Amino acid sequence: QVQLVESGGGLVQAGSSLRLSCAASGRTISSYVMGWFRQPPGKEREFVATIRGNGGSIYYVDSVKGRFTINRDNAKNTVYLQMNSLKPEDTAVYYCAAGWLPGTREADFRSWGQGTQVTVSS
Repeated sequence: QVQLVESGGGLVQAGSSLRLSCAASGRTISSYVMGWFRQPPGKEREFVATIRGNGGSIYYVDSVKGRFTINRDNAKNTVYLQMNSLKPEDTAVYYCAAGWLPGTREADFRSWGQGTQVTVSS
C-alpha cells in the first residue's frame, strides 16, 4: 500500500496561484494512476485531475481546465497540482489519490492522503 501526504495548501486571494504536492512513500508510484480530488465545504468530494504512470492520459474536470496542471516526478515519487487563477469556488480540501485504473471516480483509487485545505478569498 502506498502512503500519500499532501502539502502546499493555504489561504490566498482570488487570482493567485498555489502548487500542491503529494509525496508518496511505501511504494514507487511510477506504475500508479495518480489523481487529485477536492471536497468543497458542505459538498461531496469531486474529481479534479488525473495522470497515468507515464505522464500521459491527463484529464481535468471542466471547471479547472486551462487553470490547473497536474504533473508527476516519478524519480521523486511526487505528484503536483499547479493551480493558477484561483477562484473562491476552488475553496476545498484537496486530496491526492493513487490507483490502478485510469478513471475519474473515487472507486478507481485505492490509496488516499489526508487532504490539504485550500481557501480562496474574493
